[in-house]
Amino acid sequence: MNKSLCLLVVLTTLLLGTLPSTAQAQEKRLSPHETISTVVNGNRVTVVYGRPYTTKPGTTVARKIWGGLIPYDKVWRLGADEATLLITQKALVIGGATVPAGAYTLFLLPAADGTAKLIISKQIGQWGEEYDPAQDLARVDLTKTTLAQPVNQFTLEILKSPAGGAIQISWEDTAFSIPFTVAP
Repeated sequence: MNKSLCLLVVLTTLLLGTLPSTAQAQEKRLSPHETISTVVNGNRVTVVYGRPYTTKPGTTVARKIWGGLIPYDKVWRLGADEATLLITQKALVIGGATVPAGAYTLFLLPAADGTAKLIISKQIGQWGEEYDPAQDLARVDLTKTTLAQPVNQFTLEILKSPAGGAIQISWEDTAFSIPFTVAP
């Protein structure tokens, strides 16, 4: 791996983890957070995100997820609290869009008809609800599937495949996914 890119990834991760933006400093985390990381074809792909539960914090009340907590036809922060961060050491091709090496924010745009788009934004370090469409790098179509077992906590996964990998989003009885490859 290129030493300067490695340094960029490390510094970005440290910066986002230790120096919260003004908005983050004023907000309080309500959900647990997770960092997932997988090496796909010699490229480390990392996602840092908040994992809300189906039940409302501090209660036993189950929330309506799709069309409720995650509104249709409106950009959603893809997780909880701080914006969901994607870091890649090498360029990726996600749904036909080239994503250069670096750090990005991921958003979701679901529709009532069951379709959804993954939004890859150049804006990073903000609270999750801060979305600027002028910072979009790409919007790519996701594939929807129905899960056999419901998922009680929002989950993001980086899956490996023979051609590369996939990003999968799961919650309640629904999963959305999109394949990616490491750019040549």
